[in-house]
Amino acid sequence: MEKLPFIPNHIYKRSTLHDQYGGSRQSGISPTANYPYIFIFSGKQGKQHGYKDSWENKYVFSFTGEGQSGDMTFSRGNLALRDHQKNGNRVFLFEYVRRGFVKFVSELSLIDFDYFETHDIKGRIRIGIKFFFKIAGLDLGIRFDDRVIFNSQTDIQKPTADDKTKIKNYLKPNVTERSGLVNTRVGQGAYRKSILHRWEYKCAVTKFNDLRILIASHIVPWRDSTDKERLDVENGILLSPTYDGLFDQHLITFSKNGNFELSNSIETTAYQKIGVTGTEKIENISECMMGYLIKHHEQFQSNLLQ
Repeated sequence: MEKLPFIPNHIYKRSTLHDQYGGSRQSGISPTANYPYIFIFSGKQGKQHGYKDSWENKYVFSFTGEGQSGDMTFSRGNLALRDHQKNGNRVFLFEYVRRGFVKFVSELSLIDFDYFETHDIKGRIRIGIKFFFKIAGLDLGIRFDDRVIFNSQTDIQKPTADDKTKIKNYLKPNVTERSGLVNTRVGQGAYRKSILHRWEYKCAVTKFNDLRILIASHIVPWRDSTDKERLDVENGILLSPTYDGLFDQHLITFSKNGNFELSNSIETTAYQKIGVTGTEKIENISECMMGYLIKHHEQFQSNLLQ
């Protein structure tokens, strides 16, 4: 791996960076004029434009493409990011610490991208582009070149083959086409991928790690969730089929500390036959996720009383 030209956690004046390396002083994506570098800048102020950047896990960062108004397209900075490896450009992530000053975080390497639904600067719903990067030089132990595996198994409606073709060839759909894309829940591709990264490509219970089998599930079901909750990664959990089926039917649940609870509507010996003991536990529960688990637990308790 090439030597880093920037010091991790060091704070730089953004204008000084551009004086030396070139590139736009305003855009969140800034290909430099004098070096094979692309700077990306992330900060809280981007939320007003519908930008949703975050660390999906310790090694994977998701970054929203550029464009303040209307649907995002693969042009300018978005195109440069998508093709950075093919074009031999290195990507460097900076985060704002205060106006005009940024902290260098890491060099990144693109592993995937997808579309999601967000709003623009005028508050209008639009289609955004979400890039998924890993820290450059790290081997995550997972393949990202097999789209069939990485996009398979979700607990909600999948786009049809025709919809997938539209998305694959997406530039800027007309009103009718765009409505069709939104109706097939464009954001679910990015949502599933975020859950995969969030749980580090393993079943939350068993640690089983074959993506062809694992299911990205909602904790609070799609039908019972608000629009925001439906695309909230903290409302997602990655499970192998047995546990997903039981969890979806509220035959098992998890307490706030991750301990298992089994419904008494199934005999203990029946659980044992499918490898469920009741001693299982999930970890890595965030505060936001806990709220969803409480709702699932309440429904579980309600079912017991029926």
